[in-house]
Amino acid sequence: MATETNTGTMSTTTTTMTLTQRLETQTDTDGLARLRALQNTVSLANLTPPTVSFESSGLTLVVGNAAQIASFVAAAPDAIKDRMVLLCNDGSEAQGALPLYYASDINIEGFLGAFQVSVPAKLSVGDASRENLAQIAAGRQHFDLVVDLTEGGIHTAELPPLGYYAVGRGLASEEEALEAAAETIGTFDKPKFFKLDNNRCAHIRSGLDGCTRCIDACPADALSVVNKAITINPYLCQGMGSCATACPTEAISYALPEPDTTQHFVFDLLTHYREQGGKAPVVLFYADSDETALSDALAQLPGRVIPVRLEELASVGAEIWLCALGYGATQVVLAKTPQLHSKTLVVLEQELAVVTALLGDTGIDASRVTLVDMADLPSLPLASESLLTLQDKLTGNKRDKLCAALDALAAAAQAAPTISAVPQGAPYGLVSIKTDDCTLCMSCVAVCPTTAMQAVGNSPGVTFREQDCVQCGLCESACPESVISLEPRFNWDATARQTRTVLHQEAAAECISCGKPFAPASMVNMLIEKLRGHSHFSGGCHQTPFHV
Repeated sequence: MATETNTGTMSTTTTTMTLTQRLETQTDTDGLARLRALQNTVSLANLTPPTVSFESSGLTLVVGNAAQIASFVAAAPDAIKDRMVLLCNDGSEAQGALPLYYASDINIEGFLGAFQVSVPAKLSVGDASRENLAQIAAGRQHFDLVVDLTEGGIHTAELPPLGYYAVGRGLASEEEALEAAAETIGTFDKPKFFKLDNNRCAHIRSGLDGCTRCIDACPADALSVVNKAITINPYLCQGMGSCATACPTEAISYALPEPDTTQHFVFDLLTHYREQGGKAPVVLFYADSDETALSDALAQLPGRVIPVRLEELASVGAEIWLCALGYGATQVVLAKTPQLHSKTLVVLEQELAVVTALLGDTGIDASRVTLVDMADLPSLPLASESLLTLQDKLTGNKRDKLCAALDALAAAAQAAPTISAVPQGAPYGLVSIKTDDCTLCMSCVAVCPTTAMQAVGNSPGVTFREQDCVQCGLCESACPESVISLEPRFNWDATARQTRTVLHQEAAAECISCGKPFAPASMVNMLIEKLRGHSHFSGGCHQTPFHV
C-alpha cells in the first residue's frame, strides 16, 4: 500500500483557529477541492430533530464529606446557597454551622429536574424502609441538580445524567457545578437521538434472552428491560450512538442524523471533491465536541484529509466506514480523544476488529480503517491510492450495505477468500441443525428476530439465509432438542450468503381418514415413543389416527 507519512509533532504555539478558518488556509489543489466539497455538500444536521424537555428550579443536592461540602459552599455565591441541600456521607463534622444531613447509604436515580434521592428512614432498629430526602429537606419530590463531591461517586454510570456533576470523579469541575447551580433554572430541551423498533430487537423473544450488545454499549446506562422489551430512557440518553452501532438488526438507529443520511453525505462529499480536482481523499470522522482539537491537528495534515463531523464518534459503524472506502476514500480515520468513554471505545474497537479481520483476508491493509488518537494524527501514514470508486450509492439496510461494500472491495483487490473467521461475538455466521434429532417444532423460526430462519411453507421444514443471521443465539436457546449450533464466520460467496437454503425438511404425517397433512412425521414419532408405555395406549385398543 502506497502511503504518505506526515512528519513533525503538534506545535504548542499553533494559532487557535476554527475548523472553517483552518480549512481556508490550505490553498493547494487538494485543500481547495476539500473546502469547496464541504461547502457544496448538504449538511448532516437534521432541521427539526425531536426533543425531550427538562424542568428545573435549581434545587441542588451537594453530597460529600464535611470538609468537601464546606469548601464547595464557601466558593458558592450567596444567591444560590438557600437552594442547596447538604448531605454528608461519612459522619464527619463540618467547621462552622453548616446545616448538614447525614447518611452513608444513599441512592440517587433520575436526571436534570427529577433526581430521586433516598436515604434510610431509621425509624427503628432493623427498619429497612427509606425516605425521600428532597421531601424531608425542602418539601419537594425531587432535586433538580446533584453535585457529587465523593471520589467514588454515588451514581456510578460512566456518563452521569444531565444535571449530575460528578466533581469527585473528575468528570466536572467545581466551577462548572457552581455555574450550573446558579443558572440551570427554567425549561431545557435536548434532542432525542435514537429510533427504537422492538419488532426487530434480538434481545428477548418468548421469554428467552438473546443479544445484549446495546445494553453493554451504553455509557449512560440509559437502556433497560421493561416488560420483556428493550427500553431507552430519552432523558438519560446523551446520544453517544454506541448502542445503534452495536445493534446488528437496526432495532436501534441513530436519528441525528439517520444512517442513510450519513452514508449519502459521504458519497456526495467524495464525488464533489473529485469534481473539484482533488486526489486520493482520506475521510476523517470526528466528534463534534472534538472540533477544536481537530482544527489544531489539521494544520499538519495534507489537504486531501477531509474531516466529517459526527454528533458522536460511535454514531456510525463498520458499514459507513466500508462504504467510504467503496466510494473512493483511500483510508478512513476515526479520530478519538482521551475523553472518549470506555464503553464507547469498546464498541468502536469491536467493530474495527471485524473490519480488520475481513479486510485482511482480502489482502487489503488493515490500516485502511484505523482508530487514532487526535494527538497522533500528524504522524499517521496515509494511504495514497483508492481501492475502487463506486459510481452509485449502496442501498438496503446496514447489513446489506456492509456486505455489498465488502464484496466490491474484495473484487477490486482481486481476492477470492471463501470463509473468514470473525472475532467472538461478531454478528455474522451460520446456523446448523442436527437433522436426525430435529422434530421441526419451529421454535427456532418463532424466535428469530431477522427472519434468517423461516418455515418452508408447503411442508414441514426450516430454511436459512446466512446474510440475515446476527448470531443472537435465540434459536439455539429455544430448541427443545438442543440440536442447533452457531458458527461465527463471514461467507464471501455472495450468492450462497444471500440464497435461502433448506436446513431440514421432511414429509408430514397424514390423517388416515382424510389424508390431510397436519404435523411433521418426526414430531409425531417422538410423541408416539413418549406415549407408548402409557396405560391409556396399551392393549391395542387405540388405532393411530395418522400415517407416518
